[in-house]
Amino acid sequence: MAKRLFDVVLALLALLLLALPMLATALAVWLDSGRPVLFTQWRVGRWGKPFRLYKFRSMVIDAQARGPQRTAAGDPRITRVGRWLRRSSLDELPQLLNVLRGDMSLVGPRPDVPAQQADYGAEDWQLRCSVRPGITGLAQALYRSRATPQQRLQADLDYARHHGLLRDLRILALTAGQLLRDSGN
Repeated sequence: MAKRLFDVVLALLALLLLALPMLATALAVWLDSGRPVLFTQWRVGRWGKPFRLYKFRSMVIDAQARGPQRTAAGDPRITRVGRWLRRSSLDELPQLLNVLRGDMSLVGPRPDVPAQQADYGAEDWQLRCSVRPGITGLAQALYRSRATPQQRLQADLDYARHHGLLRDLRILALTAGQLLRDSGN
């Protein structure tokens, strides 16, 4: 209950503080590559319940029809503004709405697409789905986007086994450090 209250209060505060930057980001996406400015995708939530994830669109409109599901460095489907959004993680800000809706938490394993269930054994998948997915998680705090699939999986399972409000605060601080370090490049 404390974690949910923490999530709602921080998400509301963040939305208030970031309203103008989010509006500017939406405008930048629209000017660069048109509408829609938001990308939505079905993801797997707590207890395996599907939900719609929101992000600022960082790829061309028909990206899924053009190539593989996983992106790589230099992916031609990523727009000019999209490269900046991904580097700064501003594309993730609309997920604050997912937090308010209760689909996500500020901290937890990143939400998987349904096909990623195949990456887990049955028990590990059940453990992974026992917590709400997060805007950031242990893998992002430790590795940013450089985690191998195995490192990500192990970090997600470790978080599901040992989650708590103090650990969430530590993960948020580590994530902020990763973002600051990357923005200095």
